[in-house]
Order: sequence, then C-alpha cells, then structure tokens
Amino acid sequence: MEKEFEIFELPNGIRLVHRKVNRPVGHCGLMIQAGSRDETPQTEGLAHFIEHVLFKGTRKRKAFHILSRMEDVGGELNAYTTKEDTVIYASFLANDFQRAMELILDIGFNSTFPDKELLKEKDVIIDEINSYKDSPSELIFDDFEALLFPDHPLGMNILGTPETVRSFKRADVLNFLDNAYGTDRMVFSYVGNIEAEKIRDYLQKLLAEIPLKAGSLQRQAPLPYRSLRQEDERPVFQSHVIAGNRAYAADDPKARTLHLLNNLLGGPGMNSRLNLNIREKYGFTYNIESFYTPYADTGVFGIYAGTDPLTMERTLKLIEKELKRLRENKLGVIQLSKAKRQILGQIAMAQENNVALMLALGKSLLTFNRIDTFEEIRDKIESITASDLMEVANEILAPDQLSTLIYKPA
Repeated sequence: MEKEFEIFELPNGIRLVHRKVNRPVGHCGLMIQAGSRDETPQTEGLAHFIEHVLFKGTRKRKAFHILSRMEDVGGELNAYTTKEDTVIYASFLANDFQRAMELILDIGFNSTFPDKELLKEKDVIIDEINSYKDSPSELIFDDFEALLFPDHPLGMNILGTPETVRSFKRADVLNFLDNAYGTDRMVFSYVGNIEAEKIRDYLQKLLAEIPLKAGSLQRQAPLPYRSLRQEDERPVFQSHVIAGNRAYAADDPKARTLHLLNNLLGGPGMNSRLNLNIREKYGFTYNIESFYTPYADTGVFGIYAGTDPLTMERTLKLIEKELKRLRENKLGVIQLSKAKRQILGQIAMAQENNVALMLALGKSLLTFNRIDTFEEIRDKIESITASDLMEVANEILAPDQLSTLIYKPA
C-alpha cells in the first residue's frame, strides 16, 4: 500500500514532509515558525515586512530574477505571514521541482535586504495597510483579536502600523532573522509526482552548508482574559459584529470537538444553523459565519455577521438563541451523525486541493511534529459524543465569557 506521506529530518534540524501524488503539477514550501506574535509593540509588522523583502534580492539574484524564475516556466511563487508562521511556496510543472526548491531556499537563506529595496517596500506595505482599512469586514477580525488579547502580541495586527513600518531598519530585519529563523523551527513540505528519496537528497544537497541553529525567541503566554463589549463608529453602511471568546490551543484534546461544533454552527456549508436560522429564515444578513482559529497555546472562537443597523440587535439575539440551543440541547443520534459526515467530507475534499494539502501537511508537522492520517482524523471525529459537544459549548459559548465588537455607521 502506498504511504500517505513520509517524514524525514535533516542533520541541520529542518524537517521534510513528502506526499506523492500522480499529477503533472507539484507544490512545495518552506515554513518557518515565526510570525507577528514574535514581535514587540515597537516592531509590530516586522515579520510581514520580512516576508516582503525576502524577495528583493539574494547573493546571486536581483528582485527581477527572483520574480521571473518560476513565471518563466509557467509556475507561481508566493508567500504569506500569519501570527505564528511565515511561508514561502511555489507551484510548478513536476519536472521543474529542482528550480522551485532551489529558488525557495535561496530566498529563505540568502536574501541580502538592500537598503534601497527596504525603503521602497515600506511604501508598498503602507498602501496595503490603507487598503485593508477600507475593508471593515476584514479589519474587524483583527480588531476582535486585539479585544481578546490586549497588551499581547497576539492582539497586534500582522501588517503593523504606518509608524512601525516606517521605523524598520536593516538591523531590525537581521536581528529578527537571527532570533526567529532557527532550523529547528523550519519544515519543508512537498506534494508532487517525485519520489520522496529524490526530494530528500536534493534538499540535503541544497542545505549542505546550513548548520543546525536553534531559534532563541521565547513566546509570551497570553494574559488573563475578561469579556468586553465595544462599539466603534466607522464610515460604514452596514453594521459589522463579532461575538466570541478565547478558545482551545491547537493541541488541546477538545480542539477537534470545537472544530466540529464550529462547522455545525456556522461553517462553510449553507445548511449551518446560523445560515439557516438567521439568513434564510429572516433575511437579516448576507454574510454570517463562525470561525475557530487555534494557536500554539490558546485560540479564538467567534461569530461574524454583517447586517443592516436596524436589525443588528435582533441578529445578536438570534445568535444568542442558537448558542443557547447548543449549550442546553444535546444533539440527537441522526444530527450528530450528519455533522460528522459533513466535516469528514469537507476534510476529504480539501485534501484534493494539492496546494492546500501541501500547506496543511507542513503546518501540522511544524505545530505538532506529527501528521494524522485521514483514518486517524476520522477515528477522532467519530469518537466525539453529543455530551462532548455540549461540554465544549458550555465552556466556550457561556454568555458571561463572550466578548462583542461592533462597527456601526458614524
């Protein structure tokens, strides 16, 4: 039987996860466990800034050559920053795997950060910040995390502020890299039609001169939480609202149960309880959803809705009604079975997207130092009981624990 994936660790501590798929296109990425939560208030936005300027030149390539290297053969090169990770990744025809791997590692380990390029990129990122501020339905998610994690890096915006971005110097970039980009905090993920041993051997060749280096950053634990309600006047037509709470860390045994509960309440399916009982029944909102974002040592659960200001309070009361149902009414056997089948189907279909699969495999290895097979995931979900769901609902959705952030028209 073909292995679902294979895992290797190189002598310098970088881990490799490989999944062979019989497709003409391959995908790979370098994942670094360093993100915006590793910053200080003075360096807010630095991890994201580094993600940008990594592409501005290496010891052997100028920015133009970096950007053209994959596109010249019809491939794609990209990167992103989260609160806990930075990722550089590429998609390409299978025969171009060496080109993609060599380029990603050149960017990750040999970038030179020319002062002229740093200066230009500051303006680009400030434009990105201003563009983001024009999207209240996106901005409110970050402001909600700031409400849950005041005076903590998890509450800071990934993009930073215009003031912090303007202040960055090359020395700040190099200092962050030295402290955060340890080889013990890196994973290389590959999904494509090339044998695992071939990828491992080529990776070792490319990284032969990179020594083992442990990252020295120590992450700050979240501060004690208390629930809050905050209303902000904004130049918006709709009211935007998020209600939620801190939640379980990624490796908490109850995290899987909360994923299931989140999917049932307001996941991507049009048959979620929030969608059926608020959008479809009353027509109060075009967009209503719930979300669960786990971090290494905590998490965020929330419900977002955009609605007419005249129906905002009624929408909140209907949300409260759905949360009360989950806290007080145990799911029946058929309801629970349907909820499990739905999320398992979504997981299976997500694994058909090989870019998403490559990123998910790398993230799992980076966070947990392990990867569950689909069978293991299925067994864990099948073991969840209706009582487990009710217990989690009462812990996370307790009314006195929920914080609320509202954007209302000025």
